[in-house]
Amino acid sequence: MDDGRFVTGVHVDVTGSGPPLVLLHGFAMHGGVFAPIVPTLAASHRVHVVDLPGHGRSSPLVSFDLPSLVAAIDAAIAPGEPVRVVAWSLGGLVALEWARRLPSRIARLALVTTTPSFTARDGWPHAMSDETLARFGDELCVAYRPTLQRFLALQVHGSDEGRATLATLRGRLFDRGEPSPRALAGALALLRTVDLRGVVPNIDTPTLVIGGERDAIVPIAATRRLAASMPGATHVAIAGAAHAPFLSHSRNFHDAVLPFLDG
Repeated sequence: MDDGRFVTGVHVDVTGSGPPLVLLHGFAMHGGVFAPIVPTLAASHRVHVVDLPGHGRSSPLVSFDLPSLVAAIDAAIAPGEPVRVVAWSLGGLVALEWARRLPSRIARLALVTTTPSFTARDGWPHAMSDETLARFGDELCVAYRPTLQRFLALQVHGSDEGRATLATLRGRLFDRGEPSPRALAGALALLRTVDLRGVVPNIDTPTLVIGGERDAIVPIAATRRLAASMPGATHVAIAGAAHAPFLSHSRNFHDAVLPFLDG
């Protein structure tokens, strides 16, 4: 990274040159998880790697809700031409809200193993139960580090490159410190309560949705349904991948994302 910025409490690492590209990470992680793919992306883009509020080097927010997250992140990215966004998992909810609230700000949107609802609901079986997520929250309070380690294992379960990907995730989990307990609680609340199914049909930003065919957290049926509900979206399924295809199947990921971002 050639420089780091800290605006409105949000840490952003910036590197490369070209059109601005923003990377948003998933639950309990930080921007460092993208380190293996940043050099390739930075060869053609000015990459902004964000630590979500309360994660990594970013300060917590008073309220960890989607409008507050969008406002903080948008303020931390230098104004100017519209940005491209690659958003993974929980980061995808933030990106969808960003595109909904500020459509002129987002030129292209790549959503990686994300979903409009992480919780199963009427008409939406492609998700975890609320009971499972609630139990996960209880376990976080009792045994924080072991619970997060198990969560990482679930993210790579079934992947062709699961062992190597898990080692990468575990190696980076705490290298920017521990996430704020308040931010983790807020993020878990988003996973349990947010339902953007009624919103996404109104987002016409050019969008690429990437699903992992072996994803145990966001089933491939969810990413397909998400893409089908967005007027400007296409879907790519990565065979053999679980929840972190940008790590486990980086070549397939780049083959899908780079032409889309440059389109």
